[in-house]
Amino acid sequence: MTAGTNEDTGFAELGLRDELLKALTTLGYEEPTPIQREAIPPMLAGRDLLGQAATGTGKTAAFSLPLLQTIPSPGGDNPSALILVPTRELAVQVSEAIHRYGKDLGTRVLPIYGGQPIGRQLRALENGVDVVVATPGRALDHISRGTLHLHDLRVVVLDEADEMLDMGFAEDIEAILQETPEDRQTVLFSATMPPRIDGLARSHLNDPVRIQIGREPTAAGEAPLVRQVAYVVTRAHKPAALGRVLDVEAPGAALVFCRTRDEVDQLTETLNGRGYRAEALHGGMGQEQRDRVMARLRNGTADLLVATDVAARGLDVEHLTHVVNYDVPSAPESYVHRIGRVGRAGREGVAITLAEPREHRMLKTIERVTKQRISIEKVPTVADLRARRLELTRAALHESLVADDASLSQFRVVVETLSDEFDLMEIAIAAVKLAHEAAGIGDGDQEEIPEITLRAPREAGSYGDRPGSGDRSGPGRRVAVRDADGRGRGREASGRRVPAGGMTRLFVGAGRAAGIRPQDLVGAITGESSLSGRDIGAIEITDRFSLVEVPEGSVDEVIDTLRRTTLKGRRPVVRRERFQP
Repeated sequence: MTAGTNEDTGFAELGLRDELLKALTTLGYEEPTPIQREAIPPMLAGRDLLGQAATGTGKTAAFSLPLLQTIPSPGGDNPSALILVPTRELAVQVSEAIHRYGKDLGTRVLPIYGGQPIGRQLRALENGVDVVVATPGRALDHISRGTLHLHDLRVVVLDEADEMLDMGFAEDIEAILQETPEDRQTVLFSATMPPRIDGLARSHLNDPVRIQIGREPTAAGEAPLVRQVAYVVTRAHKPAALGRVLDVEAPGAALVFCRTRDEVDQLTETLNGRGYRAEALHGGMGQEQRDRVMARLRNGTADLLVATDVAARGLDVEHLTHVVNYDVPSAPESYVHRIGRVGRAGREGVAITLAEPREHRMLKTIERVTKQRISIEKVPTVADLRARRLELTRAALHESLVADDASLSQFRVVVETLSDEFDLMEIAIAAVKLAHEAAGIGDGDQEEIPEITLRAPREAGSYGDRPGSGDRSGPGRRVAVRDADGRGRGREASGRRVPAGGMTRLFVGAGRAAGIRPQDLVGAITGESSLSGRDIGAIEITDRFSLVEVPEGSVDEVIDTLRRTTLKGRRPVVRRERFQP
């Protein structure tokens, strides 16, 4: 990007001060994005703001620039602005951005998050800061210690508010906002706008300006910036299919999403065994490990990052070209957040989803909610892979020839000597074969992956793919389960279903009234336990409670997991169902 002058950047007309315009020019910013153009003027005017903007639309600068202009810098001992974010990585990224924008203003900014030595944070807070960028849990910790004082706050920003609510921070956010002045300016940004975000805005924002910004629309006849594609494969063939797709796509850097920590570790090991440079990232890793992994990805030592949703929240990798959903996300909102990491700043990106046959309908749901088409394509065949590998060899040879490399002359004697005995075409073919094999892109992958033929949707009243089994695909699962003779599998006198053999039913003290959905329970269990979605049995959700079937051998693990997890911002009672047959 070529930097322009202050006058031709387009930021000057928004009323920003010269120090900020100079910083933007130095950073190469040419003109405001739509969210920046819409958000900066009302924020400078002191208005509360409710913004819906996809990841990668420039919202960090949209709230950072007016914030830097309106708060005194340097100010007093206590912060004038607080920015709450869902993850440590996002806290660091936002803090670095504010430091770059406010460098000439002398603004003191501090990220505070878990996993970092608290002593360093205590010393910085004691010396005085102007802007604090914090995760809710660590911010509340400092407030309770009396080391973070919010009575001088002028601005509060809730960034990626939907993610914070999904992670169970609703109560923490409420407690933090109670400690802030009533006359503060409040800004809320969210990629999606579910009812609970609207409720949060009604409670804490005063007559806010509402802004909704999507990604830049694609002009007629142009390809979308993010190409969305799905491949339908069986679970057994997923690792091979992923390798095949990666070989054909040849991503510069890719982020692969898995549901559980165990799946992340297993897939990372599998990919490294197949010759890829993959790194794992999940909640079981310490902050130092996470920092090392991200450094390897950013400096090009690794080109694949395999992560869980929670671990990847807030990540921003500049050169990311591909996002891969190893499983179909449990909710359309998760899909939106995932693919938002590519196609930024006008760059093209690819979103790939590997779906099992039973997950096909979830893809249709995502299409309907996002109003974007996901193209279902065939997994590349062995022939496709060979053609791609030959194309890579051809491209490498072409690059060497057009570069007019002087070092090629030293090999002329070899060709001239052989030309007395062989045709030049045969010599060239043999040379290409050797170059192809030397590059390590031979024909080692000979396994054909079976093509899946998708069947038409079943009629109402039909049940699982096999007699006697329910559809245990997670989100949208059927609760009713029938036996081979078509009758119900068996019910107690209470009318509740008898668990399948080897399964035990758990009671979870939260139901529809608390907004609990099947995917919430599945995500909570699989995200932190060794179970996968296919291990979980039937789920029943009533107004006040839920019942979920899990393998008998995993009962204690699942109970412990759910007791440590928040569902819709609360920790419900979890125990074995008392009325097991």
